[in-house]
Amino acid sequence: MKLPRRKFLRLAAGAATLPAVSHFAWAQGYPARPVRIIVASTPGSAPDILTRLMGQWLSERLGHPFVIENRPGAGGNIGTEAAARAPADGYTLLAVTPASAINATLYDKLNFNFIRDIAPVASIIRVPIVMEVNLSVPVMTVPEFIAYAKASSGKISMASPGNGTPAHVSGELFKMMTGVQMVHVPYRGDAPALTDLLGGQVHVLFASVPGSIEYIRAGKLRALAVTTTTRSQVLPDIPSLSDFLSDYDASFWAGIGAPKNTPAEIIDKLNQEINAGLADPKIKARLVDLGGTVLAGSPADFGKLIAEETEKWAKVVKFGGLKPD
Repeated sequence: MKLPRRKFLRLAAGAATLPAVSHFAWAQGYPARPVRIIVASTPGSAPDILTRLMGQWLSERLGHPFVIENRPGAGGNIGTEAAARAPADGYTLLAVTPASAINATLYDKLNFNFIRDIAPVASIIRVPIVMEVNLSVPVMTVPEFIAYAKASSGKISMASPGNGTPAHVSGELFKMMTGVQMVHVPYRGDAPALTDLLGGQVHVLFASVPGSIEYIRAGKLRALAVTTTTRSQVLPDIPSLSDFLSDYDASFWAGIGAPKNTPAEIIDKLNQEINAGLADPKIKARLVDLGGTVLAGSPADFGKLIAEETEKWAKVVKFGGLKPD
């Protein structure tokens, strides 16, 4: 039977609105059961602490548990791949960190493409990294360190928490921009790297602010600069590296992602709730205590950050010939 053209168009228009109405209703009722957030690192790590803080907020706001699932290994790739392969229904999320941007180039072959397979949901925090030296290193400023390192070419050792970590590539970016030669000494985590820096076995470390701040305050380590373009709220007297190296910018940041094709309505709902958390005085104060600044924004803003970081670290990885452990 041939339908009159007007009736056909009316039915077609109605059919076209069904997916949108369905998705909207789905988002309105989301979540209807517990949501898991995969953290691709160990319990107690910075991504774990930050994600648990936001997961608790989302649990209270949305009425269902947001459960943290730690899936460490392969520099974060195991957890990321698990999230990329999960159903795109909003019930699996991923804690996103610079590791995702760095690994895109650091690893020759991955079973996923981070930018293609993970949709940005919301950024949470940006934390500066601090450039610090053992007290025996006879420098007080970044220009003095550059001059000292160039005069001692090949004799300066730079510790890091491991190959390809944000701290490591921050140091490699410093080497690339200054032309200084430093011997990289990778450790398995922040704690052993800090221990050897304190003991004088290595000269310099680009380290997380939360892990180093008490040693700096106690005068056991000398902080030369923070790696963000603005000073740290918890280390206000320490200059920014960009004061000496124009365009230098590096940091640890964290946010939330979801498998590609997760309904936009769910992503927008999560983004709104996370941004509401970032505006909450208690959460904001906790993030400042961790040495960071709130990084609120839209999913598009977070996607732009991820793309820019991926491009920047690709240049550093290739320049330094960096390889995973």
